[in-house]
Amino acid sequence: MQSDSLATLANKRILLGMTGGIAAYKCAELTRLLSKAGADVRVVMTRAATEFITPLTMQALSGHRVHLDLLDVDAEAGMGHIELARWPDLILVAPASADFLARMVTGHADDLLTTLLLASKAPVALAPAMNQGMWLNRATQDNLATLVSRGAHVFGPAAGSQACGDVGPGRMLEPAELARLCADLYQPGLLNGLHITLTAGPTREAIDPVRFISNHSSGKMAYALATEAVQAGARVTLISGPVNLPAPDRVELVKVTTAQEMLDASLTAVADTDVFIGVAAVADYRVSESSDHKIKKTAETLQLTLVRNPDIIGTVAALPERPFVVGFAAETRDVVEYGRDKLKRKGLDLLFANDATATFNSDSIAATAIWPAGSSEDHQELGPANKHLVARQMLMLIRQRLDANKPETAQ
Repeated sequence: MQSDSLATLANKRILLGMTGGIAAYKCAELTRLLSKAGADVRVVMTRAATEFITPLTMQALSGHRVHLDLLDVDAEAGMGHIELARWPDLILVAPASADFLARMVTGHADDLLTTLLLASKAPVALAPAMNQGMWLNRATQDNLATLVSRGAHVFGPAAGSQACGDVGPGRMLEPAELARLCADLYQPGLLNGLHITLTAGPTREAIDPVRFISNHSSGKMAYALATEAVQAGARVTLISGPVNLPAPDRVELVKVTTAQEMLDASLTAVADTDVFIGVAAVADYRVSESSDHKIKKTAETLQLTLVRNPDIIGTVAALPERPFVVGFAAETRDVVEYGRDKLKRKGLDLLFANDATATFNSDSIAATAIWPAGSSEDHQELGPANKHLVARQMLMLIRQRLDANKPETAQ
């Protein structure tokens, strides 16, 4: 989990625009803090900014190539500057020099950063940094007032000793304060600060190189849950069997094929997972020995020996230091009864039971949420409704059960 004060930055896309000024060195720590809070940070530097800190440093800290030039031959093949303008949730200009503020006011578009600001619809935050005389100059104050009237957020500046030897207002705020002010622009989400891992879709167990055992699972429920969890502020890892669905935005997608691959990926992910949701319809059995070559049709009958696949959700639930574990039970009869049995047998914290015949390949679902007995209510009906709507209801219930399971604070 990340710090509560920065939790709203999870999954946010922040474009950090750096202009020329000695305070540019603070952007290294700022980028580290934003990234640690779960934000995806991309950096645009003016040529003047590169005189104070190297693009290589910012690339290493952000994990992305640093953007420098408006007319980049490689990027412009796909109208790169326009795509970059559409990407962020927030553009933070830090440090914002007096010269750059003046150029913003007049609508300059003679470098990449000014062009992005004109082309983007994202909110803009400015972290001014300059000599105290420049900050107090009427022209700078008028420029700031104009930018604020256009909707810009202004973070700082602070007062104190400056690199030139002066004392007064104009110092760029410290990285921790800038990160907090960015976080304050967003409302807390239901799942802020949580890492959620989900399994999705079917698995495929090879019979030979062209045939396999599988099922009708479409993966739609897990993909809907992943999408809604991101919107609720969670960091999401989606471990997916073969499905015909686009990867959800802002999700770490891990593609697998077999049950063993899904188990291995799950055990890797749960090391820092808060909630594990096993939605995948994992094949219960696999062929004991799959053929290296296509099996020819030479006889009227063919016998295959099947062996049990690993129990993924049961394995996760049995871990000594386990996350909150949520299961699904897709049944064709006695849905609630089988669901209660699976919840108890596998030691789950919560389970959603549904009719498999009405769910596979459908965009809607009805389910019964079941949790361990011990209260007057141990189940709740969800839906029928669109899977995204039911996914939001499921996540709300997961949040409630998580809170209910927290140990009481000693008085």
